[in-house]
Amino acid sequence: KLFIDTGKDEVFSLIQTLNIQVTLTPVLPTRALRSDLTTFMNEWRPMFSRFHVIIVKDPDLKEELKIPEGFNLDVYGKPDIDQVAGSSTSILFSGYSCRYFGYLVSRKKYIISVDDDCLPARDPKGFLVDAVAQHISNLTSPATPFFFNTLYDPYAEGADFVRGYPFSLRGGVKCALSCGLWLNLADHDAPTQALKARQRNSRYVDAVMTVPARSLIPISGINIAFEREAVGPALVPALKLAGEGKCRWETMEDIWSGLCVKIVCDHLGLGVKTGLPYIWRTDRGDPIASLKKEWEGVKLMEEVIPFFQSVRLPREATTVEECIIEVANAVKERLGSMDPVFARAAKAMLDWVELWQSVGSSS
Repeated sequence: KLFIDTGKDEVFSLIQTLNIQVTLTPVLPTRALRSDLTTFMNEWRPMFSRFHVIIVKDPDLKEELKIPEGFNLDVYGKPDIDQVAGSSTSILFSGYSCRYFGYLVSRKKYIISVDDDCLPARDPKGFLVDAVAQHISNLTSPATPFFFNTLYDPYAEGADFVRGYPFSLRGGVKCALSCGLWLNLADHDAPTQALKARQRNSRYVDAVMTVPARSLIPISGINIAFEREAVGPALVPALKLAGEGKCRWETMEDIWSGLCVKIVCDHLGLGVKTGLPYIWRTDRGDPIASLKKEWEGVKLMEEVIPFFQSVRLPREATTVEECIIEVANAVKERLGSMDPVFARAAKAMLDWVELWQSVGSSS
C-alpha cells in the first residue's frame, strides 16, 4: 500500500514485474444509456490500470461495450447475472443497481465504485486527484465515530487530536466505508436541481471527517469505497421505486443501502468517512422529467429516516448478515403495511443475505 501511494511509475512497474497482487477492485456500473467506455477508461487509466477492474453491464443495455485495451478487467453481463443470481425477481441488478453484482463477485479486500459518467477531478492546483489512493488512505487509517474532532481527520498529514479529546478514544476504530464527493454537478435531488439548474459545486474542501455514530448520511454509490469483508453484505440493492428510470435523480437504492450500512457500522463499532476524494460529475439529465419518477421516493424518505433513526439492533447480532436480517424484519414489521415498496425491500434484503452467503462468501 505504501509503494502504491508513492504514485511513481517505476514503482508500479516493479509491482507488475514481481506480480504483486493488489487488494482493490474498482467496480464500474454501465447503464442502458452508455455503451462506449473509451473516453471514461482512458481518463481513469492512470489509476485503474494498476488494479483489477470489474465492469458490470446493465442487463437492459443491448449494445456491445466499447472498452480500450490495457486493463486487467472482467466484464459481466445479463447471462452472468442470471447464472450467478438466478431468476429471482426480488433482487434486480438493473440500472444503477448493477454495481451490486460487482460487489457480490469480487474477491478483493477493498472495492471502489465509480459511475461511468464521472471523470477524475483536479485539485485547486490543477493536479489530477488520485481517487483510488485517497479512498485507500481513508480505509486504512482509523475512524473516530464516538467523539468528534474539530480538526477533522486527526490521522491526516498535518492534523492531530484537539485539546480535550479523550486519550482512551484516540486509537479510533476500523474505517469500513469511504464516501467521496463530487465537483461540478452536486448530489442534489430533482426538486433542488430543477430550482437551481445552473448551480454547480466548485468548492474543493481539502478535508476528511468521520461521520459521528448515530448520525445518518445520504450515501451515493457514485464515488464510494469499502472493505468488502467488513461491510459488503450491508450494501443491499433493495429499495426499487415504481417506474424508476435511468437517471440518478430517479433512483433511491443507494440512499437506502447507505442507511442500512451506516446503522450496521454503528452497531458493530465501525467507522464511516466522508470528504476527499472528489470526482468530476458530468451527467446531467432532465430534473423536471425526473420529478415525477423521484417524487415517490422523496415522500417515502419522510417515513424512512425516522425509522432508521429509531432502529436498535440486538446484541446477539454480531455479523453483518445477522444485522441486515434484523433490519429487514423490522422493515417488514413496521413499514411493510404502509407501502408495498417496503415489503418488497425487506424481501430483497433477506434474499440478498442468502445470495451473499451462497455466492459472495465463496472463494
